[in-house]
Amino acid sequence: MKTSRADRNQRLPFFGAALIGVVALAAALAAGHLVAGFISANASPYLAVGNGAIDLTPIELKDFAVRTFGVYDKLVLLGGMALVMVLAAAAAGVASRRSPVPGIVLIAAFGLLGGFAVSQRPDLDSVALLAPLASLIAGVGVFFWLHRIAITRSRTVEEASGAAPSRRSVLLAGAGAVVAAGAAGAGGQLLAGTRDAESSRAAIGRLVPAEPAPPIPADADFAKLGTPTFLTSNRDFYRVDTALSVPQVRAEDWSLRLHGMVRNEKRYSYDDIRNRPLIERTITMTCVSNEVGGTYVSTANFIGVDLGELLREAEVLPGAEQIFSTSVDGWTAGSPVVAALDPERGAMLAIGMNGEPLPVEHGFPARMVIPGLYGYVSATKWVKDLEITTWKARRAYWLDRGWGEQAPIKTQSRIDSPKGFETVPAGKVRISGVAWAQRTGVERVEVRLGAGGNWQPAMLSREVGLNTWRMWWTEFDVPAGSHQVTVRAVDKSGYTQTDARAGTVPDGATGWHVISFTAR
Repeated sequence: MKTSRADRNQRLPFFGAALIGVVALAAALAAGHLVAGFISANASPYLAVGNGAIDLTPIELKDFAVRTFGVYDKLVLLGGMALVMVLAAAAAGVASRRSPVPGIVLIAAFGLLGGFAVSQRPDLDSVALLAPLASLIAGVGVFFWLHRIAITRSRTVEEASGAAPSRRSVLLAGAGAVVAAGAAGAGGQLLAGTRDAESSRAAIGRLVPAEPAPPIPADADFAKLGTPTFLTSNRDFYRVDTALSVPQVRAEDWSLRLHGMVRNEKRYSYDDIRNRPLIERTITMTCVSNEVGGTYVSTANFIGVDLGELLREAEVLPGAEQIFSTSVDGWTAGSPVVAALDPERGAMLAIGMNGEPLPVEHGFPARMVIPGLYGYVSATKWVKDLEITTWKARRAYWLDRGWGEQAPIKTQSRIDSPKGFETVPAGKVRISGVAWAQRTGVERVEVRLGAGGNWQPAMLSREVGLNTWRMWWTEFDVPAGSHQVTVRAVDKSGYTQTDARAGTVPDGATGWHVISFTAR
């Protein structure tokens, strides 16, 4: 790519040069997004790089992001990526004030990085590389075009009037490129929407189980006293996953393959599952990223079929140890076969949640739910493949990142009212919260006021089942001043929740939940 001596002697204004870099970046990302709309949202180079960044993020940093930003952790990641890319593109533009080469090299590097990220996606094939290729061509082309216009117009202005180079021409050309980029990006989004799972979900309607869960008794929670409601609404149910863009899978396109160490390999369509007699089970789910006192625990009525029944139909072979499940976006989990086959545990392939088809962000069309195990080994969303195998043969996503192989949910408790650092009237102060010990059951909850106070038993709500949480409340006479309150649970095995503080890695947090409040 050659430039004349006159062009090389020209020098673009600082902000005009920076603008060229940023506009070229926008064009590159938009072109990639447009082409990805024909293929898969994850083929977008921007999202592919973001997904790669998630995979490479150290466990401690990832855990910090989930703990700090909650469901907005991915938005923070994408925003941070965008800021870095804009600054880099602007710097490349400034470095190209005389020659377009530095900017072209950087834009090309962005394209190559996007291509590498797309090539590493397990859910994409080689045709997906067309998206980063489009990014590379559009980015380099727009950068060179805008740079050429700016250099040519600047020289023309100087020759005609001796005035400083005008930015109007490059601004007009840049505005046109931005409009085109915006149209391309919107087109990609629109194309992706043609595979929208929400319309498929809406067409299913309500799911009516042949075997409904027992009704939730009125005294299963103390919501009026500050606890959560017993059942968590679909809107409020916690969500933690690695998906930057929620997978869009229509029920009519979905299938599940069950294979590996089985006598009879099976493949099920959505209708195959829905047309079976559906069961409904009340299950509390917990995320391993839940800190002591955290909110990543929720309860719902899940509707689907018994996972153990599917395994028995396939006839699992001796020696099988894990269900290696794969999501449509390539995420994997390893679940103990013995847990899925345990009829008393009640593992499910779920297609519904609280009377509705699964929300798209919670796994529509289908997900796994194995009670008593943290979600990273039991709750694969958008599941498409179940391979029956051994622990040695396959390693799931989180195992390669330092998390534990076996992940039974630990006995825990939480204070919900009063909130930490809340100010309440002195006198009778009600303390309330929730405790859980899935598959074992909560026997009692004890609360104390002050670091050296006596443990006081709390009133427990009606027990719904061993797979669900349990609410509690108690009262203390509290004088004016600052106070601490601590809670611990005792499960039905006789185990008292430990006070030893441990983080979430590798298999769940431990410790007593303590809050401070002020009475006046």
